[in-house]
Order: sequence, then structure tokens, then C-alpha cells
Amino acid sequence: MMCGAPSATQPATAETQDIADQVRSQLEEKENKKFPVFKAVSFKSQVVAGTNYFIKVHVGDEDFVHLRVFQPLPHENKPLTLSNYQTNKAKHDELTYF
Repeated sequence: MMCGAPSATQPATAETQDIADQVRSQLEEKENKKFPVFKAVSFKSQVVAGTNYFIKVHVGDEDFVHLRVFQPLPHENKPLTLSNYQTNKAKHDELTYF
């Protein structure tokens, strides 16, 4: 993978689901609602001074959200951060940088 360029979209893994689960409460707090479903579907990653993850998450019915999660470098001992997100997404919407 080239540093700075996002990877190709890949199917979500157990690690992707774990990352999404760790920022779920941050999203629910910002949106002021609880999501009945929170299933990571696909993701892209981007190597920066740490890693950005762009994750498509199914949140119930036909609704999806796109998350941008920042994972600091391991030696920094900092938690994952929900950097940005997009709501009102559909299953076919492409994950893009935002």
C-alpha cells in the first residue's frame, strides 16, 4: 500500500467490526440516537501518521453510515477517534475520502 493513498475497498473483517464498535458510542452521542444494528460492511484504510479507516456500517433497515476513524500510532497509547461521519447513506454508495 502506498503511504497517503487510501486502499481499495475491502470486505469488513473482525478487526474492522471491532474498530466500528469502539467508536459506536461517539457516533450515537453525536447523532443523539441509538442504532438498532451496527454491522461493518466494507472499509478502506489510509496510512498517515497513524491510520485512517473509512468504514461503511449498516445501522438498520436500508440505512448506512460512513465513518472515518483515526487510529494513532501504537506507541502513542491513544484511543481510536471518530474523526468524521456521513449519515443517510445507501448500500450502493461508494466509500470516498471525506
